[in-house]
Amino acid sequence: MKSLELILHLLLYSEQPFARDQHIPGHITATALVLNERTDSVLLVHHARLNRWLLPGGHVEMEDQTIFDAAHREAIEETAVQLDPNFAPYVAGFDVHGIPSNGKEPYHLHHDILIGLSATNDSIAVSEESRAVIWCPIAELSGYNVPRNILLRLESATR
Repeated sequence: MKSLELILHLLLYSEQPFARDQHIPGHITATALVLNERTDSVLLVHHARLNRWLLPGGHVEMEDQTIFDAAHREAIEETAVQLDPNFAPYVAGFDVHGIPSNGKEPYHLHHDILIGLSATNDSIAVSEESRAVIWCPIAELSGYNVPRNILLRLESATR
């Protein structure tokens, strides 16, 4: 609940909570929790810069009308996943976490809103932002060293 409280405060008190150049106290980001119900799997990307398995996601862009649009766009950009247009996206969780400096941006916080989405099939592809893209069986997530905060959000979202 602490992450939700931090996100609500950012939305209430920041003039530009979605601006990616707002580093103090950070900015809102969208993460796609894409489930493949046919295989009981979740979509993971091996992030090139962070060198770890994560859910697809990123910054909210000007063309995104909603946080759902941002998560949808990021999932497709990063993985070429085919999302079910009849599936109603939902807020699956919240997570505030630190992003290390990359030389161009200082250390800052991503106030992340996880959006639940559903795939229509198993088709995926690697993008420039990732080293690999996989459908990971939910039962095997611990073998991919997925950050604990993501595992907790997946656990609550897939109950």
